Amino acid sequence: MEAGEQDLGERPPLAVPAPAVPDEAAEPLGVPTVTAVPDEAAELNELVHALLHGLRRDAAEHFGPTATTPGQQRLLRALQRAGAPSRLGELAQVLDVAPRSVTAKVDQAEADGQVRRVPDPADRRATLVELTPAGRDVLAQASAERSVGAAERLARLAPDERAELLRLLRVVASPVPPAGCTPTPAP
Repeated sequence: MEAGEQDLGERPPLAVPAPAVPDEAAEPLGVPTVTAVPDEAAELNELVHALLHGLRRDAAEHFGPTATTPGQQRLLRALQRAGAPSRLGELAQVLDVAPRSVTAKVDQAEADGQVRRVPDPADRRATLVELTPAGRDVLAQASAERSVGAAERLARLAPDERAELLRLLRVVASPVPPAGCTPTPAP
């Protein structure tokens, strides 16, 4: 572990600034008193970010640094999921970034041999982007590296804890709550 880093397994809960909520019972002079409310959403964001950063760091420690950035890998995964060559504008929408950002990423990926531009058969003026075999190899390697790190982190848990963690993550990651799932009100 590098200087300044903490092992997340031994890390106490994050101290996240909590939003202020007036305490109605403690207003003798008409000045609201503030009581802290835990910000679980901020903690979730922080923990997910720390987990993903840790997986990338673990992969780099085990396999050496990759030549692609996380943003480049997102671009390659978007092309892989599309299953066919895509226009730059479509990629920008999928990645939720400005079109000029996609152009820069495609330029770099093309220079690295991971994608190629091809003419759009439906529109001579347009260009499509497709993955190359080298781009597919980069994705396969990144996936294998992250799987090793994820397996090591899951191994910290008992089998029933792993099953429960994965079940809960599926619920939280789902764009729509599963049928019969009712949110638990905040305390």
